[in-house]
Amino acid sequence: MSLHLRSEIDPILERTVTASPGVPGVVAMVTDRRGNLYEGTAGKRRLDREAEMTADTVFALYSTTKAYTATAALQLVEEGLLDLDAPAEQYAPEIGELPLIEGFDPHGEPILRPPKREITTRMLLTHTAGFGYEFFDPTYFRLHRTRGQPSSATGCKASLLTPLLFEPGERWEYGTGMDWCGQVIEGVVGRRLGEVFAERLFAPLGIESTAFELTGPMRARLAVLHQRKPDGSLQPTNCELPANPEVHMGGHGLYGTVGDFMKLIRLWLNDGMGEHGRLLRPETVQMAGENQLGARRVGTFPGVASRHPRLAEFLPGPSKTWGLSFLIHEQDLSTGRPAGSLSWAGLANTFFWIDRKNGLGGYWATQLLPFGDPISFGGYVDFEAAVYAACKRIGGS
Repeated sequence: MSLHLRSEIDPILERTVTASPGVPGVVAMVTDRRGNLYEGTAGKRRLDREAEMTADTVFALYSTTKAYTATAALQLVEEGLLDLDAPAEQYAPEIGELPLIEGFDPHGEPILRPPKREITTRMLLTHTAGFGYEFFDPTYFRLHRTRGQPSSATGCKASLLTPLLFEPGERWEYGTGMDWCGQVIEGVVGRRLGEVFAERLFAPLGIESTAFELTGPMRARLAVLHQRKPDGSLQPTNCELPANPEVHMGGHGLYGTVGDFMKLIRLWLNDGMGEHGRLLRPETVQMAGENQLGARRVGTFPGVASRHPRLAEFLPGPSKTWGLSFLIHEQDLSTGRPAGSLSWAGLANTFFWIDRKNGLGGYWATQLLPFGDPISFGGYVDFEAAVYAACKRIGGS
């Protein structure tokens, strides 16, 4: 299968970079349960420099960090150290002090009251706890612009101390719940999240270039974040996640390589078995891939900040729900990916999927804003479709 993928996916990466407008660079990989079937690169780490994209390029993973956080949380559940349905304030006391915002008074002051229900870690994992993001939710955006609420990208504790947007458990809204889940993990283990990941995930999976703080060798291989200007052209930026964050943000704070992430994907493809031993039980993996929302569904939602104008719907059409903590497509996709597959994405146009039915997973990485960039997203869709077309021709992976 790898030979078929090389001949079909390499041109997709190349035209995604060379299109007018294109993207600065991309790394894409595909794995089955045994190892990588495809590793491809195109373009540059920074458009105004000479360094080409390579398979070991380091990316800001943004929200694909959530997959690591969910895995660590589920390990603690298996060990009996974390109860998903107990109040999360047992592990992270500050979350129990947060009010709920009902709006603003005529003077622009927030109208606050205590919530009627307690937040659980299950709610944090399923984005039903009541949190949002300031670049997607108008209430948080107003608090950010007029009340000095720090951006979640600052890595500071104050950015998490936001009022709830709705009663815990009432609905699904994408937000800082997984950052709070990281705080729960720290409260259970008594160590910083990066240390927990290093011991419980990175070492057993053979992950060597993923961390909340960039090491010297990682920085030397770092892809720079670019921004799409109004005319479609690309501009390198000096934007980075905080070098020494006050909080290790479990929802978006990791840097890492695509190759490292493939090892995490293989853990999920292999029912919890990692490179050097078992990290999760098969029944835990099965549960995490099941609908946790009941009759509620995940839809589209626009952004409110001009630099993040929209959140693209993930392959529009099929009904989508949420697991622990992944998007779940409930019907087969036009790309060939089957119902029940798991996926999510990161702010800088990074995308991954996990297809346990066929034993396939993939990751597409760029460093480009705004999210949902049509060139990058279109390339990702073509990439995924090429994988499944090749899989179908040879009768599976």
